[in-house]
Amino acid sequence: MGRLGTTEIILIIAVVLLLFGGKKIPELMKGLGSGVKEFKKAAKGEDEAPAAKKEDENK
Repeated sequence: MGRLGTTEIILIIAVVLLLFGGKKIPELMKGLGSGVKEFKKAAKGEDEAPAAKKEDENK
């Protein structure tokens, strides 16, 4: 239980195509990709900020 087989994946893709249509899916994927890119950028920025603060405190 919990694993997705080939049949389930094909069924999910078919449902998504029916709900959104073929023209809307590339727009959705583009939005999802830009969202992931922004998330990674923000996560990377948070990791760098404390390091910069530590350097300032050491001076």
